[in-house]
Amino acid sequence: MKKKSDLLSSAKKLIEPLAISHTPEDTQVGAVVDQWFHALATNNEFYCDNSLDSSENLKKQIRSTLKKPEFYQNEAQFYNLVFDNIELKPDLYPKFTFIDLFAGIGGTRLGFQQNGGVCVFSSEFDKHAQNTYKNNYGELPFGDITLINPEHIPSHDILIGGFPCQPFSHAGLKLGVEDTRGTLFHNIAKILELKKPKFALLENVKGLISNDKGYTLRVILKTLTDIGYSCNIPKEIINEGTTKEIQNLAKKMVLKSVDFGVPQNRQRIYIVLWRDGLINKFEYPLINSDGTKVGNILETNPDPKLTISDRLWAGHKRRKQENKKNGKGFGYGIVNADSPYTNTISARYYKDGSEVLVEQSGKNPRKISPREAARLQGFPENFKLSDSNVQAYKQFGNSVTVPVVSALAKKIQGNLNEIN
Repeated sequence: MKKKSDLLSSAKKLIEPLAISHTPEDTQVGAVVDQWFHALATNNEFYCDNSLDSSENLKKQIRSTLKKPEFYQNEAQFYNLVFDNIELKPDLYPKFTFIDLFAGIGGTRLGFQQNGGVCVFSSEFDKHAQNTYKNNYGELPFGDITLINPEHIPSHDILIGGFPCQPFSHAGLKLGVEDTRGTLFHNIAKILELKKPKFALLENVKGLISNDKGYTLRVILKTLTDIGYSCNIPKEIINEGTTKEIQNLAKKMVLKSVDFGVPQNRQRIYIVLWRDGLINKFEYPLINSDGTKVGNILETNPDPKLTISDRLWAGHKRRKQENKKNGKGFGYGIVNADSPYTNTISARYYKDGSEVLVEQSGKNPRKISPREAARLQGFPENFKLSDSNVQAYKQFGNSVTVPVVSALAKKIQGNLNEIN
């Protein structure tokens, strides 16, 4: 008898020819096939070029094609076939749907899955991150979001995305969504405008609040509220208030990883949006940590190769002294098992490990391992790391902290329950 993984591969090969015509530029056909299989297994909409066919017609056609060789018997059996080797899988009967934009390695997805959600579309540009995502969720993300027609994306309850922070032209605030053209935020705005999900969660660096003296944030919020969304900053302040007023209210949207049980001093802004009139205000999650300790994420027997060289250690110390002399507070950050938290880990960590070094008795400090980096972002132990340490460090440095997102997802899901 064939293994489930072999059966699944054979089933996907049957469907590939049909998926080719629905595959956008810079996306592999496997991404479309994965989306179709996951949608069929959880009874959700297909991604499709609706000028060629409808989601419902495709679903019937594929179910019929798969029934012939007995790949598909019923929803529960097909779910078990599709997700057999996937540990981080959604519920068979999910409570809500979401799409995952600028998905990275799926930290935001994981937080929403943990609260009963199912992802019906994902997009990520970086090929290494795509591979890690596929290894953990059984789904290859679509490629460049700028090449994807928003009309082809399945309907969803929640849009989630961590978009790059880019400045806008100062000619803005006149044309609505068109003001943001040429930035990746534009693609999020267009999807929201067309698909109208009930909620959205947009994550960014805390620096978004001060970027371009607050102008960037104002354009983002004005664009979103003009297309029918609300957030905790009143529309009258977004439209007529001062930049300082907007910035002060936006600071209340900043959450710290250390407040959610993860020993990292990471601060990110999480903008929660809802369709006008659905709720009056979003209650951000309260601190749910009794304190943190770096020792909780450290390995018992770390690889000796993580210990930094005499030359690198001397360079770190020299730069710290020079920065101090020049009035800059930057330099390496060193912790031990009893430290409450580390500095923020960044995508450049693989270069020299300067932001998080661990003290070692009688020898130079060491970098944290890729698995410790995963723990520092709240990923579970069964999360599969990239085969490349360089890529793993980059991916966790770019990721969100899963318990923070999970706390937000729980609150959003609670609001959805009240609405439905």
